[in-house]
Amino acid sequence: MTKEKLKKTMDAIGWPRLIVFLFFAAIVLTAYFNGIDVASYFSSTLKYWGMWGILVLAMVPSIKCGIGPNFGVSLGIVCGLLGTLLAIEFNIAPRVNAAMPGAGPWMAMLFAIVVSIAVAWLVGIGYGKLLNMVKGSEMTVTTYVGYSVIYLMCIVWFRAPFSSGEIIWPLGGAGVRNPVSLESSFAYLLNDFLGFNLGPVYIPTGIILCVLLVCLVVHFYFRSKTGIAITAAGANPTFAKASGIDVDKMRIKGITLSTVLGAMGIVVYTQGFGYLQAYAAPLAMGFLCVASVLIGGATTTKATITHVIIGTFLYQGLVIFTPPVSNELLAGTDISDTMRQIIQNGVILYALAKAKGGSSNE
Repeated sequence: MTKEKLKKTMDAIGWPRLIVFLFFAAIVLTAYFNGIDVASYFSSTLKYWGMWGILVLAMVPSIKCGIGPNFGVSLGIVCGLLGTLLAIEFNIAPRVNAAMPGAGPWMAMLFAIVVSIAVAWLVGIGYGKLLNMVKGSEMTVTTYVGYSVIYLMCIVWFRAPFSSGEIIWPLGGAGVRNPVSLESSFAYLLNDFLGFNLGPVYIPTGIILCVLLVCLVVHFYFRSKTGIAITAAGANPTFAKASGIDVDKMRIKGITLSTVLGAMGIVVYTQGFGYLQAYAAPLAMGFLCVASVLIGGATTTKATITHVIIGTFLYQGLVIFTPPVSNELLAGTDISDTMRQIIQNGVILYALAKAKGGSSNE
């Protein structure tokens, strides 16, 4: 293979993806040869892949429309948290179960998703208009917006007028406690649905199918007339405008879809944990989502569903496998969070460097 062909191959694969894949493979092999239960940790990787899948997918529309990685996906996340809290507040699952036994959790989750989508759609439109006003600085602004919204919502959650005993603080009588259990609504619903053991590995079929279904919907959306226009507006705004495409409108549609996916994603994520955390817990979620899609081979200007699927698996695999391996090799220490931070921030820095500081969309 010539140097030129090798360079093209490496550019296609991407250095972050290759390095992380090799590191992940080394971690798994180390775990196996040290007698660590690889099957159990692989099962956990599949579960967390499903829990994070839709959140990472939220990066695709924002990149395709030309805004870049959506560090401000926190806007969608707080919309999803609101929808989930309202499902608990209105006691959806027990009420439906009284009329249709067994259907309560599904209706509660459906209610949470529908409410989350509705709120996120409105928020996303406003968010898109804001980003249209700061073209060329989108990634910086989305980061500030993401942090600001989380801290603002900390105040809102603390004084929110909920009345359900499962939500409010036991002594204060108001505000959202931390965490809030989903046991009465839809905890572990997708994780357990149609799950089965493939040898020693547990396959969480429900959550995998959910992620793949949403990926399929997004795939076909971007093959539609509107989706193609969004992609064109992001890839070449000047040509798109000359072709009669309203670039600003397409950017708003792209970031709105990203916000909606963020709202749906956090609902799926919280059911997997069985509880939600409404305060500062989502603070770093945007960075993790960005890092995951970049590890999968995406750039600040190009992202596909394949990048989401591969990147989420690799990132979650590292997060799951690193602690037991580090504990085995370096007894009494845990470098897993350090490694996560190095990988997360490293791939983001690499992507920004490759983008040469970003480019204007005009």
